[in-house]
Amino acid sequence: MAQVLFALAVVFAGAFAFLNGFRDASASVALAVRTRALTPTVAVLLAGFFNFIGAGLSAALALAVSRTWVQLPSGENGLAILVAGLVSAVLWGLYTWWRGIPSSSTHALVGGLAGAGVASVAVGGNAVGGVDTSLLVQVVLPLLLSPVLAFAGAYLLVWPAIWAARYTPPNVVNGRSRGAQSVAAGAVAFAHGLQDGQRTSAVLILALLASGLSGGGEMPVWVALFTAILLTAGTLAGGWRISYTIGYRLIRTDPLRGSVAQLLSSAMLLVGAIGLHLPLSTTHTVTSAVLGSGSNQRFPTTNRRVVIRVLAFWVATPLATAAAAFVLALALSPLTQP
Repeated sequence: MAQVLFALAVVFAGAFAFLNGFRDASASVALAVRTRALTPTVAVLLAGFFNFIGAGLSAALALAVSRTWVQLPSGENGLAILVAGLVSAVLWGLYTWWRGIPSSSTHALVGGLAGAGVASVAVGGNAVGGVDTSLLVQVVLPLLLSPVLAFAGAYLLVWPAIWAARYTPPNVVNGRSRGAQSVAAGAVAFAHGLQDGQRTSAVLILALLASGLSGGGEMPVWVALFTAILLTAGTLAGGWRISYTIGYRLIRTDPLRGSVAQLLSSAMLLVGAIGLHLPLSTTHTVTSAVLGSGSNQRFPTTNRRVVIRVLAFWVATPLATAAAAFVLALALSPLTQP
């Protein structure tokens, strides 16, 4: 049974990576397509290329993440927890994509692992170690801090951007802003690969550790390639439902404000991934920066009903996946009992 559970963990880790790229491609390309900085085809190809590079390089960080993230029980118990957490995150990702809601894949996964861990304890199994710290560091703090910082930073940066362009003809400002957006779209995609690639690689390392197939001392090449290829494939497939929400439904924006939002988002994500090793949600950061830059206008631009719905889904994500994983882990528990 351990081999079957390991195979399921790999399959659903691949589905998680594909869906992650499929949904979060919108964070990289939505604004660039909205302001006509890039065509949809070029934007997706650009995002796919830089996602692959970022995910490939993230393998160097994944070992550290796997050691400091959560500690799964060994054997079938740990693999069942991982499968339940992955399945719940995938199902929630599909539901939020269908609703056109940008939400965090990382928050969904951590919530799923927490719920599955509680179910394991409820049936007499082992607990998931470090899950309380992961919920605090990877869900609660980023949910509270990164959207606020991204919104406030983008809102404030619009003023110096407008001041610098005050004597420049509007068509020149728009052209330069679209050029900056093209660069920023690639940077956001690269940062997304770094941030989310290491999460999927860490999941696979946890599966290898739980099954006894690896000691966790080195990164298998197939794990890095598996993650990068599926994340890129999902990006190339494109999740246009969420792109439409970010680019058109949330707020009205222009090339200058779009470039401010994406440049700030890419800077925050890169500093978080490389400098601080802090897991920031690409979706939360970009969406909040879009709202911040677009709100700094002299007329109402925000669709408040959509914003409230998005915020509600952000709060509900770890709770919903925890509940789903709890049920799934209970269903799997008979398979892991001696």
